[in-house]
Amino acid sequence: MPRPASHTPLSLGAALHRWRRLHRIKQSHAAELFGVAQSTISRWEAGRMAMEPAERRRVEQLLAARLDTAADRALARLVAESPRGMHLVCDLTHRLLACSPSRAAEFGIPLAQLLGRSLWRYATPEIVGMESTLETIGWREQLAPPALEFGSGGNDSAEVPIYPSTCRWTRLTLADGTAARLVETL
Repeated sequence: MPRPASHTPLSLGAALHRWRRLHRIKQSHAAELFGVAQSTISRWEAGRMAMEPAERRRVEQLLAARLDTAADRALARLVAESPRGMHLVCDLTHRLLACSPSRAAEFGIPLAQLLGRSLWRYATPEIVGMESTLETIGWREQLAPPALEFGSGGNDSAEVPIYPSTCRWTRLTLADGTAARLVETL
């Protein structure tokens, strides 16, 4: 089943707004960075205007979670060494950043082929549904809920199988202000 885009224009715009606030960047400066008018930045952030595909890729590259600091790499190591089924993804792009051995053992392809790739195409309808509620519950705001738990059905993927279970998502802010999501199977 084809998956929808990972985020609506509103959520990417909200993430851009949050990034600007964290880095104290004015809309006019962001407009220069992306080669658009300041009013375009305002419309993106308010969800009144969709980004063109090339603009969307540039914004996602800027806002994507990276494990650049020692603390962020330590978080990835904790996930990679955990005995529990879990993985860490970029909250914005769903790119796989780290994975526990028990989760990796479920994959039908080597972990090295999945690291850095979006896992969104493997999402179940329940995961897609929960993702669509994140903006309304303030998930990407500074006072986001500490964690969300929900039931998910399975998918038919041999590469990244998802089995019926309870999932827990925990949003974590990385050192550079970008966000990662810890995904656990309970």
